[in-house]
Amino acid sequence: MTRRKRTILFFVFTLLFLITSLVVVLYSQGYRFDLEEKKVTRSGAFYFKVIPKNVQIELDHRPKDKTDIFFGTSYIDNLFPKKYRIEIKKEGYQSWKKNLEIKEKQVTEAKNIILFPANPSFSVLSNNAADFFFSPDEKKIIILDSQKENWGLKLYDLKTNIKSNLLESGKLIKKKIEFADIEFSQDSKKILLKTKLKEETKFFLIDLTKNPGTLQFLIPLDFLGKKIEKVAFPFEETQNSQGLFFSEDGKLNEVDLTKKKVLPTPLANVLTWAFYNNSLYFLEKDGYLNKTDLSLSVKEKINKIGFKIKTGSQYEIIFGVNSLFLKENEDLYLFNLESKIFEKFFENVKEIKISPDFRKLVYTSDSEIWILFLEDQTSQPQKLENERVFITRFSEKINEVSWLNSNYLVFSVENKIKIAEIDDRDQINIIDLAEFKEPKISFNESDKKLYLLSEGNIARSESLIR
Repeated sequence: MTRRKRTILFFVFTLLFLITSLVVVLYSQGYRFDLEEKKVTRSGAFYFKVIPKNVQIELDHRPKDKTDIFFGTSYIDNLFPKKYRIEIKKEGYQSWKKNLEIKEKQVTEAKNIILFPANPSFSVLSNNAADFFFSPDEKKIIILDSQKENWGLKLYDLKTNIKSNLLESGKLIKKKIEFADIEFSQDSKKILLKTKLKEETKFFLIDLTKNPGTLQFLIPLDFLGKKIEKVAFPFEETQNSQGLFFSEDGKLNEVDLTKKKVLPTPLANVLTWAFYNNSLYFLEKDGYLNKTDLSLSVKEKINKIGFKIKTGSQYEIIFGVNSLFLKENEDLYLFNLESKIFEKFFENVKEIKISPDFRKLVYTSDSEIWILFLEDQTSQPQKLENERVFITRFSEKINEVSWLNSNYLVFSVENKIKIAEIDDRDQINIIDLAEFKEPKISFNESDKKLYLLSEGNIARSESLIR
């Protein structure tokens, strides 16, 4: 081989080396040649986190990856920037489908995906039931039994699966008395029972730490008065185990249950009140919302301009993270932190519930479901504080919307129980979970099971989140 040929070969291999090195460097930095677009672009990636684990992920109808068996995650990189049709599925579960876009040099995330059982099984816990109520610790259920003449309360222990009798209406008083409502104390140890005797409201305190039949178990609260508007236990962290608060004719009173004594407070002209974060909030008839601690010694005015009170209207104070709402009948008002006034936020509100993480709020009309973000959400999809997201609309009436967790809702429409995600990128995944006649539903976060009442039967599903 001549010297000239060797020199040419040297330069050719050097050029090939440089080109190859450049290609390797560009490839390692995410550069790809898109044959469809006929241009060089930088790739992106998908990151998924799914419950349950080990599920199949398809991109544009082609199997691409499976989530791992330890964390339920998948990272799919080297993807050209464009929209992909994603389907995540597993045998025995309902699929999750969405169109998501890959952008250059970015990772598109979907970290709150749950696949729910396709045909979840339900078992009956109790018959002849008229209603049921969960304790705040989600370890107990109070069941209202409906009989021909009388009604009774039963306690169902979810840990032991034992059902026991609490009381029968015939043993409260000799006259026929109607059940109205119950409220648990925040520690789940006491129950406030509200009943109706003709036009009179009567309250009883049930102490679940005492044996039924004893004097300490059931305490009549007749000494409170006859024109009681509202009774409630104090907030959990400041709760006096022997205390209770109630309002009568606009006056707020405290109760010493041990001495069965009413302790008047200086608070009068009160329309409604609520406990939150170790404080008592109360709306007075002049339209000003006030805040005080349980000593009731210092009163702090919240709103700068008095809210216009309407005679005969019902008011409710609702709290969220850095958010405060006032509900007037079916109108919802949001407190503006800058102007210090309440501004109308939404009309025809039937139901409002705060998410388990206190960062979101769901509110509904008869036919629509909306989400309000109470603070900025930095994870994908990113949301701003006070941003609203429309979830769905039905021609039929929406009943009993509840949070399944902080990213999913469970509700019923006529006889169908549905679950909806709140990720509004592309289509919102809404599934039909089960069908029962006019169900009352409640999801228990502790065991991940759905409880429902239908046609007098209380039923419980298998675990929905695995």
